[in-house]
Parts: sequence; C-alpha cells; structure tokens
Amino acid sequence: MSRFVHSIFSDKYLTTIGVKIDKKRVSLLRGDMELILWDIYGEDEFQKVRMSYLQGASAYLLVADGTRPATLEVASSLQQAAEHEIGKVPFVLALNKVDLADQWQVDDAALGQAGALGWKVVRTSAKTGEGVEEAFLILARAMASR
Repeated sequence: MSRFVHSIFSDKYLTTIGVKIDKKRVSLLRGDMELILWDIYGEDEFQKVRMSYLQGASAYLLVADGTRPATLEVASSLQQAAEHEIGKVPFVLALNKVDLADQWQVDDAALGQAGALGWKVVRTSAKTGEGVEEAFLILARAMASR
C-alpha cells in the first residue's frame, strides 16, 4: 500500500496491527475515483475480528509472496473467508516479490489454478513498483463497472 499511495518502499517491514487507512485518487476513463484503502494484515489470532473490517468493502486486494508458496494457500483461505463475510466483490491477487526471480517458488501451475477460478493475478514488486499500480487500477475499474 505504501508503494501505491506514497511511492515508497522500506526494507523495514512493520506488520499492521489492526488497520491502517489511506486514500488515493486514480484516474479512469469515466473520471477520477478516490480509493479509501484499509490495510489489514492477513493471518493471525485476531483475523476473525478483522473480518468485520471488510463490511461495506467494494473490492479487496490479496497479497501473497512469490518466494513463499504457503502464502498462496493463506490467500486462498482469506479469499474464501472474505467472500463468506461480504459476498462476491472484485478482488485481485498481488503475487509480490517478482523482483526476486532467483528465489521465486510459486509455479505457473498454481497461478493457472487461480486463473481457472476466475482470479485476477498480477505479479508485483513493492520494492521496484512493478505491477503495483496495475493491480489497484484493475480493482478500481472493476468497482467502476459495477
């Protein structure tokens, strides 16, 4: 989210506790849209409480780590929980750390399975910015077309 909103990246990762809220205006063909972004960390003992943060969400972005295949399973679990909580709304899977090609472990078969389920998958890098804007714009376009 920091890469998208503020165009910054820090190697010092701080886990979100609770929720971090930010906003950013994006330009679409039909005009501008202001996105209100809630950054809620994925999976821990407080996850069930945070699912209530999704109420009223128009879309969401799942983030998995391309160097750690287990995070793709967590993203799948979170997607199912989110759909149960708020129904079918647009979402994108940002498969992060594409800049670490030599450490990449998520194979094309796993991505093919996500695609077969109708998931939009964007390979991203919070470090370089690759794909980050694209992932959020896909979400914005999907919200605008609803």
